[in-house]
Amino acid sequence: MARICFILLCHKDPDGVIAQARRLTATGDFVAIHYDGSSPAADHARLHAAAAAEDRILLVARRYKCGWGEWSLVAATLDSVRAAAARFAQATHFYMLSGDCMPIKSAEYVRAYLDREDADFIEAYDFHHGNWIKTGLKEERLIYRHWFNERTHKTLFYRSLALQQKLGLRRQPPADLQVMIGSQWWCLRRPTVERVLQFCDERRDVLRFFRTTWIPDETFFQTIVAHLVPRAELRNRTLTFLIFSDYGMPATFYNDHYDFLLRQDYLFARKISAEALDLRRRLGQLWQEDGAQFAISNEGPRLFRYLTGQGRVGRRFAPRFWETEGSLGRDRVVHLIVAKKWHVAKRLAARINAHSDIPAYGYVFNELQAGLPDLGGMASTLPKRERHRRALLRLLFDDTQSHRIALCIDPSALSLATDFAEDRAETRILFIDSDLDDDYIRGHMQRIGLTNSASPDEVVQRLIPVVRGDLRHEVERLRDMGFGHFNSIAEGRPVAENAAALARFLDVPAPIAEDLALTPDLFTD
Repeated sequence: MARICFILLCHKDPDGVIAQARRLTATGDFVAIHYDGSSPAADHARLHAAAAAEDRILLVARRYKCGWGEWSLVAATLDSVRAAAARFAQATHFYMLSGDCMPIKSAEYVRAYLDREDADFIEAYDFHHGNWIKTGLKEERLIYRHWFNERTHKTLFYRSLALQQKLGLRRQPPADLQVMIGSQWWCLRRPTVERVLQFCDERRDVLRFFRTTWIPDETFFQTIVAHLVPRAELRNRTLTFLIFSDYGMPATFYNDHYDFLLRQDYLFARKISAEALDLRRRLGQLWQEDGAQFAISNEGPRLFRYLTGQGRVGRRFAPRFWETEGSLGRDRVVHLIVAKKWHVAKRLAARINAHSDIPAYGYVFNELQAGLPDLGGMASTLPKRERHRRALLRLLFDDTQSHRIALCIDPSALSLATDFAEDRAETRILFIDSDLDDDYIRGHMQRIGLTNSASPDEVVQRLIPVVRGDLRHEVERLRDMGFGHFNSIAEGRPVAENAAALARFLDVPAPIAEDLALTPDLFTD
């Protein structure tokens, strides 16, 4: 059975650290604590006294003054792991935690989980070709030496970097290593930890290299573990639930997040507010429960992105360069069928293909299979189509030998409609106004991954009005754009009214427009 030694790197709240360690060891596991060298000696003495009275708690002797982004964090972790491996021979796994972390599953569940998966859990993405680093320095973290802390000695940090760049003092990582990057919150098996420690004893060159890299806690263990452990025995993920905003700040969890946290496919969560006393109490009790069952819905990351994205319309102030390159042509017409219910828009597009000379396609910017002809690499992926939207349409116009093309787009894709409307070509819009009842909203939330079949009904019910309001907002934004050629059809309107809108939209004779308006089951779900 799995026995875990938790590695805690802490710098404050000694009473909270002691309570956390006692909670974790109450079920038979172990804790090794590194208390920061910059913290008061009196706090360290309290920890020392508490740890001395507990067989399953180890206070690491050497104290590093840890700074964010510095080698000191890795050094403290290595010393803690080395001491813990020697002290706790029964430990089968070593799990990195911080003082802000709390379990969101029971110890029974966690042990069963680790027993099922004979693997190491650590994020390890290719440093150079992955997309893990969103902003700031990237290659410069490795190829230049960093002796100063960017947060505490910003001027020296950037002057040192600029001087090395000016003098061409680049360096290369150790030739036999592929540098990897990922979260510092990992869980490793004992054999892996022992191999890492042996590697560190034998490869002092690797330690010298990483000592002067920037933010090595995101690359050191990730690189070495990926180097030593077969890929089949690695799980490229963390078992600690944490969410970062698009500003790089971690989300904080409070008392009302209890049920939400338990539904996530993780074992621990970071970071739990120090003020969330009720949440901490309940999670502490949960850790010691027997027979606890968990309904995993795992909607956390997507739900966070969705909710934090509300109200951020119009963040971009200038068009991307590829959105303005070239024109579709002054004599061409783009017919955009805008509908949230994709099956309705695609039925109409198929009918337009069959009853007019206008080539019509589905959601070419949302679905790979949208009826497009072979356009080469330009259309091979959805991101390429999005990046080169005007070039894609030019290819379609050339391929069809037509001066008119119809496409389906989602109401959320206003940048597409705006971009085409700003072109010299004429853009016409037909909005299909559909009734979005609760059943549709539920299905929509599952399709976009906001919820799933395991999501509690009370969560779904709370989200329905939020999502419905968001979809209505999309429509209002579309109407407010003031497009010159805007028409709409709806299920409840007379056929003659829908036919007149279709005739204006497509510039087709009345009989064809009426035939399109009478498309069988056009609005049927």
